[in-house]
Amino acid sequence: MTILGIDIGGSGIKGALVDVETGKMLTERYRINTPKSRTPEEMAEVVKQLVDHFDYKGKVGCGFPTVIKKGVCKSPGNLDKSWLNVNVEKLFEEKTGLDFTVVNDADAAGYATMTYGIGKGKMGLVVMITIGTGLGSGAFLDGRLIPNFELGQIPYKGYKKIELWAAASAKEREGLSYAKWGKRFNKFLKYVDLIIAPDLIIIGGGTSKDFNKFKKYIKIDTPVIPAELRNQAGIIGAAAAALHSSPKV
Repeated sequence: MTILGIDIGGSGIKGALVDVETGKMLTERYRINTPKSRTPEEMAEVVKQLVDHFDYKGKVGCGFPTVIKKGVCKSPGNLDKSWLNVNVEKLFEEKTGLDFTVVNDADAAGYATMTYGIGKGKMGLVVMITIGTGLGSGAFLDGRLIPNFELGQIPYKGYKKIELWAAASAKEREGLSYAKWGKRFNKFLKYVDLIIAPDLIIIGGGTSKDFNKFKKYIKIDTPVIPAELRNQAGIIGAAAAALHSSPKV
């Protein structure tokens, strides 16, 4: 079965057709820059452009970069404040005419990794950290998703949330070397380790491809490994989420 998966990020909105039985992408990833405004209407227009690009007419799964409860945005995160309390599923459905399932983007990436990737069969408390514009996190207990586990929102020093200090966007914004940024990321992982004591941490997102450049700065006792699916995980997991979503009434 083929489903369109869309991964919405702070810098780019990506999509591809996915075989949800195997977890394989059937097309090249298509990417459009996230509008600078990051407002609902402009971002919904980009989502429509993605759907039109694939000439697609079916269910759509979408990973969204903030807390989502029953399709509704409960925190604007790194997006425009006007997203708060917007029914994202309804907005995208009205824009495209298609049935949307919208989930937190880190949950989507984690779902892909735990279903098709390196996390498959891993028991205990497993946490997926996605490194991008922010620090997303998806938590799984014995393979079952604990939704909206937003560890990147932990306050830190003068920052409203630690992801503003330790995400890939901070590395780029401040021109940090992998040594300097890696020590920041390690500080974040120390907090994760202290607060929830996971059995395994899986690193995903685009920065995971450079794991060998910063792994020596990670100094926590919990095992930390890179995700095999990397920045494809959000797309694949979003498509899988659509497959397993409950019928809407």
